Amino acid sequence: MRNGGQLLVESLVALGATKGFGVPGESYLAVLDALHDSKGELDFVLCRNEGGAAFMAAAWGKLMAQPGLCFVTRGPGVTNASIGVHTAMQDSAPMILFVGQVGTDMKGREAFQEIDYRAVYGTMAKWAVEIDDVARIPEILARAWTTATTGRPGPVVIALPEDMLTSLTDVAPLRGPARVAEPAPTVEAVSETLKLLQTAQRPLVLMGGCNWTGAGQAALQEFAEASHIPVVAAFRYQDQFDNFSPVYAGEAGVGMPGHVKALIRDADVILAINVRFGEMTTDGYSLLNVPVPSQTLIHVHASDREIGKIYQPTLGIQAGPNAFSGALRPVSGDWQDWCAQGRKAYLEGFELPAQPSPVDMGLVTAHLREVLPEDAILTNGAGNFTVWPNKFYKFGPQARLLAPQSGAMGYGVPAAVAAKVACPERMVVCFAGDGDFQMNCQELGTAMQAGAQPIILVLNNGIYGTIRAHQERNYPARVSGTELENPDFVMLAQSYGYHAERVEATEDFPAAFARARASRTGALLELQISPEALTPRQTLTQMRQAAQKSKETS
Repeated sequence: MRNGGQLLVESLVALGATKGFGVPGESYLAVLDALHDSKGELDFVLCRNEGGAAFMAAAWGKLMAQPGLCFVTRGPGVTNASIGVHTAMQDSAPMILFVGQVGTDMKGREAFQEIDYRAVYGTMAKWAVEIDDVARIPEILARAWTTATTGRPGPVVIALPEDMLTSLTDVAPLRGPARVAEPAPTVEAVSETLKLLQTAQRPLVLMGGCNWTGAGQAALQEFAEASHIPVVAAFRYQDQFDNFSPVYAGEAGVGMPGHVKALIRDADVILAINVRFGEMTTDGYSLLNVPVPSQTLIHVHASDREIGKIYQPTLGIQAGPNAFSGALRPVSGDWQDWCAQGRKAYLEGFELPAQPSPVDMGLVTAHLREVLPEDAILTNGAGNFTVWPNKFYKFGPQARLLAPQSGAMGYGVPAAVAAKVACPERMVVCFAGDGDFQMNCQELGTAMQAGAQPIILVLNNGIYGTIRAHQERNYPARVSGTELENPDFVMLAQSYGYHAERVEATEDFPAAFARARASRTGALLELQISPEALTPRQTLTQMRQAAQKSKETS
C-alpha cells in the first residue's frame, strides 16, 4: 500500500524525471515526504519564489526536451507560478506543474486558498486537470507526460487535493513513459513540397520550436545547404540552426533586421517547419497576409491545430520536424544569389558603431563570441539588453539559447540556474538588465543551495529600457515610471557567495570575465551601461529628437 504522494513520486521516477523545482507548501506534504526517499533519483530543487521555480521548469523543458517539473502550493503559490506556465505555453516547451488543492470535502466553498484550476488555467496551459481518486494517479500522470511532450509541446497543470495525496492504494506506479513515434510525412506530401520549392525563384526556410533532435537539425541543414536555400529562425529559436552555416540568414524576432523582413516578405515559397506563427516572427502579422498569404506557404507541424490557425497554407503537413527534415531531398534553382545576399546581410549586421557607454556591449559580445566554449548556454529575460545575446551572438550546433517567447522579465536568472542544474559541466551565461535581474534575483539563493551557479552579466543602465524606448518614441521627453534606483548588485551577489565585480570600462571586461570563469561559486559582473546606449544603432537622444521632430511636422 502506498499513499498518493508516494505513488506520484515513484511514477515520476519511472518516467525518467530526475529534478523538480518548487517551493514547499502544506497542501502537498505527502509529496514532499515521498521526495525525501527519492533523493539521488528525483531531487527537489528548493526555490525562493514560485515564479522562479516555474521559470526553471519551463527552461528545463526547453533545454532537455523532457517535462520540467514544478511543485507549488495552492492559491498564492500557483498564481505566482502562472508566469512559468504562460511562458512554457508560448515557448512550446514541455512542463508539468503540480499544485496542492484543498481537500475534496471542501471544494466549491471558496475554502482557504481554493482555486478552480481548470477554470483559471484552461486557456493558459495545454491541459489542466485535477486528480480526485488516488487510484487514477498513474493514469492521469501518464496522459499528462504524453500531452506535454507530443504534438505541440506545452505545460500541463495537475491539481492534487490534500486528502487524495494521503489516501492509500494498492495501485502500482508507472513502469515508464509511453513511446510515441514522431508523426512522419507521407511520400506524397514530401514530393509536393519539393515540387513547390522547385518552382520558386526566392525560396525560404523558416524554422523554430524546441523539440528538434541532433539528427533532425543536421538533416535540415544538409538539405538547405545542398539546395542553397536561406534559413531564418523563428523568434528566440536561433540556437536550433547552426549560425555558422552559409545559408543561415538571421532571426525573425523582436527588433527584426530589415533584411530578415525582406526575406520573409519577398519570398515566393516559404517552407515553415515546426513554427507557430507568433506576432514577433511575423512582425505583427504584417509580413504575410492574413488569412491567405501571397507567398506559397508550406506549413509543417506535429500538431494539426497549428496548421491553418492563422495562415491558410498552400500545403499543410502534419509531421514532426525531425521526421520531415529527414525525408527531404535537395532541390535546385536559380536562387543562389538570393541566398548569398541573405547571408551577407546577416554577417554585415554584426558591424556596429562604437556604443556611447562606459561599457560597450558591442565589443563585450564580440569578446564573448571569441572566448565562450562551443557548448555554452546563454539565457536572458526581457528588455532592450536582450539584443546582445539574441542578435549579436552566433550559436553553433552545440550552443543553446534559453529565452522566453512570452517576453517575460525575470526568466534569465532562473533559466540559468536550471541549465546549470541540468548541465553542471557546461558554461552558462545569463544576460540580465538591472530591472530584469531584480524580478528574480532571490534565486541566487537557489543556485547557492543547489551548487548550480552560472555567470550573470547585469547590464545596469538605471532604466526600464524597452518601456523607455517606447516612451521616447511616443511621448518624447516625458519620462514617467521608467527610472530605477538600484541596490549595490556586487554586494548583493557576494552575500549569496558569488564572485562579483563592477566593470566600469570596456577594456576591463576581458580580465573580469576571465576571473568570473575561474570562480567555482558562480559570478556576477555588473556592467555600467549608459542610458544613451538604448539600442545598438540609435541613442536615447536621437530617439527623442526624431520623435519630437515627427510631432512638430505632423
